[in-house]
Parts: sequence; C-alpha cells; structure tokens
Amino acid sequence: MIDLFSDTQTRPTAGMREAMARAQVGDEQSGSDPTTNALCERVADLLGQEAGVFMPSGTMCNLASILVHCRPGDEIVVDDQSHIYNTEAAGAAAIGGVSLKALPTRVGLFTLAQVEAAIRVPQRTAPRSRLVSIEQTTSFSGGTVWDIGEMRRIRDYAQARGLKAHIDGARLLNAVVATGIPAADYAAGFDSAWIDLSKGLGCPVGAVLCGTRDFVERAWQWKYRLGGAMRQSGVLAAAGLYALDHHMTQLAADNAHAGRLHRAIADVPGLGFDPTAGQSNILCFTVEGLGVTASAFAAACLEENVRVRAIGTHQIRVTANLDVDQAGIDRAAEVIRAKAASFAARG
Repeated sequence: MIDLFSDTQTRPTAGMREAMARAQVGDEQSGSDPTTNALCERVADLLGQEAGVFMPSGTMCNLASILVHCRPGDEIVVDDQSHIYNTEAAGAAAIGGVSLKALPTRVGLFTLAQVEAAIRVPQRTAPRSRLVSIEQTTSFSGGTVWDIGEMRRIRDYAQARGLKAHIDGARLLNAVVATGIPAADYAAGFDSAWIDLSKGLGCPVGAVLCGTRDFVERAWQWKYRLGGAMRQSGVLAAAGLYALDHHMTQLAADNAHAGRLHRAIADVPGLGFDPTAGQSNILCFTVEGLGVTASAFAAACLEENVRVRAIGTHQIRVTANLDVDQAGIDRAAEVIRAKAASFAARG
C-alpha cells in the first residue's frame, strides 16, 4: 500500500521504537518526567518561546490555547478551510462558548485587509473579537506556506487592537524546510504556537504547545481539565526527541516528493491545480474536469493500492510522508495518470 492519505499514517521507525524503550520516565503531572521536560524545553527553544507543554494532540493544543486566550462569548478569526473550523468537533464552541469567524480564502491564506474588516467594533450586541489564528502550513488547502511578512503584519495589527495571535503549527516545520526561515522567526511575537510530532516527524502521538511561562501554566490547567495529563509520558516524548534529531531531513524529502508528484501529474487532462500547489508536503487537485467525484476517484486509486484522500466533492489531497519513498511517489503518479485517463475515456 502506498498510503498518501495523510502524514498521520506513519509508523514509528525502528530507531524511534528503540528510543522509546530506553526512555527515562517519571510522573509528568508532578513535573518529574525528565524526558518529557527535555522535549518541552527543546521545542520551546526551537520556537523561541519561554516554555512548552506536551499535549496528546494538536487539536488539544488549539483548544487549550483558545480556552486560555478567550472567554465565553468571544470570537476567533480563522480561515474557512482551517483545521480549527472544520475538523475539531466544534470544541471552541462546545467547551469554550467561543464562536468562529471563518474568512473566505482560496488556499487558506487570508489578508490583513480581511482581518481589519473582520475585527468587530465593541458593542453590547456582538461577540468580542479576541483571537486570530494562522495555520502554517495550510492543511486542507494544499500545504500552502504563509509569507512571514504577512503573518507578522496580521499579528501586529491584531495585537494592537487588543487581540491575541496564535499559530496552528501542525506542519510549521514543513514551512521551515521549504523556506529556510527558522521556526523561531515564524513564532516570534505570537502569543502561542505549537508543532505536531505525529505528522511529518513520524511520531505515534503528541504535540508541544509553547508560549510564555504564564500562558503554559494556564494551558497546563486546561490540559488537566480536558483529560490530557499523563504519567510516564517520557515513553512518548522520547519519540519526539528522536524525531527532532533524525527526521528533520525527512521533512525536506517529503516536500520534494510532493513536488515530484505535482510535476508528474500536472499535465493530466481533467485534473485541476491551484497555481500555489506543491509548496510543501501536501498536494491538492480537483477531478471535476473528469466528470467524477473525489470519492470515486479515491476508490479507483485504492484498487491499485494507492490511497489518496477525498476532502470535498471534487477535491483530492495527497500527503507525502516518511513511509512513502520516491519509488512509491512514482508509482502513485502512474496510478493517478492511469485512473484519470480511464475516467476521461468514459466521458
């Protein structure tokens, strides 16, 4: 199986499993798990932040950040294709009583002008604009990389208006290897930011949320309330440390593989690509021109042991990851081309 459904499908490597087995452990809740503490310090330093907290998932990182920054009745500005808006079970609303203002975007990138228009004038009858969230890279929009200058302009404008600024950094490190801009530069000045360990880095679970020491202490309390506190979490944290030591170069390979796939299928009649496609490890394309649904196209590819993801009526997403090598990418390109030709022939 060539599994391009998501980079969350990766399995721990032999070296990672060995590191997990050797991990020194303690009690995370009392702050005495040395491996977890080392991971949090490592990621906080990577992002240029004061402190970090190990979370079971990126979804919890986002939710804890929202719950720290916002109060019931507040509103968050996000893009309409963001993970927070589409695939976090409405946690902000259900648990925090916080509403979302989803800005319309083409590839998950909103503009400063949109933010200026979205922030509400304080009044009794309206929610209070409280947080702006930027997803770097974009998840359901083709892995588009945010321009750091635009991120900073939005951050500064939001903070000047009394809002907090947050980075959903599930694939922030893919942007780092794509641009050469350090993670700390991307995260500088933001009120909270996190990276996922269970996507391109290949860990079985986990993410690290960072910010000021006060922010992290408050996020820790929400982590506990949400049931995310652990005991001997060093077994999991060891995987994160191993990944940061050994899998960062893999992120560059994943980006390159997505670009290779893009070049191999860009000329296929009936497939549609955005001009920004192929910037990182995610590639999106439409099959509307073939007169077929995305789910039917994905099912056809699966018949040839190539797994892609239907994320809309006609939109396909493929995600390069450490379990798929260059030969696998080339095979996936062959199958996609063949299936597209087959559907096109049916008319």
